[in-house]
Formats: sequence, C-alpha cells, structure tokens
Amino acid sequence: QVQLVESGGGLVQAGGSLRLSCAASGRTFSRYTMGWFRQAPGKEREFVAAIGSSGVVPSYADSVKGRFTISRDNAENTVYLQMNSLKPEDTAVYYCASPDGPLSIGRRTLANSYAYWGQGTQVTVSS
Repeated sequence: QVQLVESGGGLVQAGGSLRLSCAASGRTFSRYTMGWFRQAPGKEREFVAAIGSSGVVPSYADSVKGRFTISRDNAENTVYLQMNSLKPEDTAVYYCASPDGPLSIGRRTLANSYAYWGQGTQVTVSS
C-alpha cells in the first residue's frame, strides 16, 4: 500500500530554516503530484505547496510564497519542503499528501483532492 513518511520537523527560532522530507513507497512515485499541507492547533488543515509529477509548475500558498520551496527527487521517491525565513505563524504539523490519480493544477490546493497522507511532522517556530 502507499505510505508517506515525513521527517525533518523541529524547533527553530524565527528567521531560521528547516527542510522537511517525505519518503514515498508503494507505487510509482514519479507519476503523481505531491503536496504539503499544515494544520495549526484549533485551525483547519491548509495548503502549503504542491509539485507536479515531473517537478515543474510548483504551486504555493500566498503565505509562504518566496520563503518556501517545494522540490522532488523521483530517483529517491522523496519530496522536500525547504522552509526559510520562518515565522511563529508557520508553527503547525506539516503533512505530505498525494492523490490517487492525475490532479489538475486547479485542484492542488484542496485537501479532499488527496487520497494518501503521511503521519505529519511538527514544526515549531519560536519568536
């Protein structure tokens, strides 16, 4: 079955950086869009970034544009989220996700477009 395992979270001061990784297994990784979402306490899960199967045309939430970069290594079955200039409001559990089929760019931001989710990794940014 499809498994997604996130790593790389932790505690960092405001202005610092972290790189999250998500290792995928169970199917041909390179065929599918990959996304990152986050959920802060008391808030709904929100879209952060997504990247298409070939690694082109990434999408970002306005709140992270210019600070976060999504990338993928199809040879390693891994997607990354490089997070720079972190802010306290970036504090959340970060999840990677993947759909069960082709996904249009317009639907990348919707959590219900994704069938598979990792367990999440905590990112805490102190002020």
